[in-house]
Amino acid sequence: MIFETVIGVEVHAQLRTNSKMFCGCGTTFGLSANSQTCPICLGLPGSLPVINRMAVEMAVRAGLALNCTIAANNQFARKHYFYPDLPKGYQISQYESPICEHGWIEVRDSGGGIKRIRIRRAHLEEDAGKNIHETGTSGSQVDLNRAGTPLLEIVTEPDMHSAEEVVAYLKGLREILMYLDVCDGNMEEGSFRCEPNLSLRPSGQQEFGTKVELKNINSFKYVKDAVEYEIRRQTKVLTEGGKIRQETRLWNIERGETAVMRSKEEAHDYRYFPDPDLVPLKLDQAWIDGFRSCLPELPAVRTKRFVSDYGLPEYDATILTASKGMADYFEACAAQFPQPKIVSNWVMGELMRELNNSGTDIAVSPITPERLVSLLQLVDRGTLSLKAAREIFPELYGSGKTPEQIVQEKGLTQVSDEGALEQIIAEVLSKNPAQVAQFKEGKQQVLGFLVGQVMKTSGGKANPGKVNELLRKKLG
Repeated sequence: MIFETVIGVEVHAQLRTNSKMFCGCGTTFGLSANSQTCPICLGLPGSLPVINRMAVEMAVRAGLALNCTIAANNQFARKHYFYPDLPKGYQISQYESPICEHGWIEVRDSGGGIKRIRIRRAHLEEDAGKNIHETGTSGSQVDLNRAGTPLLEIVTEPDMHSAEEVVAYLKGLREILMYLDVCDGNMEEGSFRCEPNLSLRPSGQQEFGTKVELKNINSFKYVKDAVEYEIRRQTKVLTEGGKIRQETRLWNIERGETAVMRSKEEAHDYRYFPDPDLVPLKLDQAWIDGFRSCLPELPAVRTKRFVSDYGLPEYDATILTASKGMADYFEACAAQFPQPKIVSNWVMGELMRELNNSGTDIAVSPITPERLVSLLQLVDRGTLSLKAAREIFPELYGSGKTPEQIVQEKGLTQVSDEGALEQIIAEVLSKNPAQVAQFKEGKQQVLGFLVGQVMKTSGGKANPGKVNELLRKKLG
């Protein structure tokens, strides 16, 4: 039997606010345990929550960028469950009245076409704390620094059918949120957490199969691996006549497989009801429209502009616009050095290689756009060979020196003066009469040998383009 995979995705995006969703505690990652807490996020009796206005603004901006309808009237609700990292015994979330609904984003499918992924809802909620399980100890600890941190939970319709589509959606969503500066997108630190919900059904059947939720996935690679494993697992179970249980499964990185965490709850298990401590949230339409009018240029639009305005291949444009910092860097360079494809090659090649090797964000790149442009101008003017420019790039990245300083210190200034080159060429031709005769007989490939001899004689400093031009002129 052939099965169809059906996947929806829940994403918890931590909003980049300075304080928590319902109190004034900070949201800095990595501080000592329980150092950012107060009676509200500790769930102490008598404490009352206050809505973080900035979190609401970020949710509205994200919803607009995701083509959602923004609810003028929405309500916070209590979601009840018991877990050590949830001190109140309930989480403040939204259920019947989410702040954003009925949106969509478009991504590239595996065939290169455009696929629209519908977004069912995006709602505000507070994060839980974190349980700490240390090897070799008899118990566990609870760190409530994260408790109360504002989240935007974004839930799709079950529109995806492969691991590749899930990854494409997550990358597209993450780019949008990072462009808006509402989430830093750091999967390792848990500020962008994704939970695919996956089921299988016989091909052609309309009714959904039993879904399984996947957790503990902190990279796009693991998303792909976990989804592909779960598809294989469910296919095997169904093929052998078994039944899929509705459950939450954890991805085990070391074993490369999913394992049962708990049975999956239904909505009624959480006993949602409106939070009596928070009044309904009413948003003015003019206020919403104000955010709509000042949305930044988003990745998909910027990609198209890079193709049309700069003449870049779509591949280049897609890579460059994957992060706002990278796109801004490219445009800063292209404004000073109007040869976009050359700029693109250097940014995507040498620069990205050094950034990846050092684990550095482009926003704090040691090579500023101005410094990269200086290097490209040296090559463009013939002062520095392309080969030498590539060789000195790691030093340019790590030393803090200007391209001009490095070129001068290493004596790399390229010889482009015709008089000086003609003297070297004359010497080379006089020493290689046989090759000169072969060239004149029509053996064009000999030219490469002669260029190489000129480069060797000049100590690699001759401008190869100029040498090629002068040799052809000299040999007729």
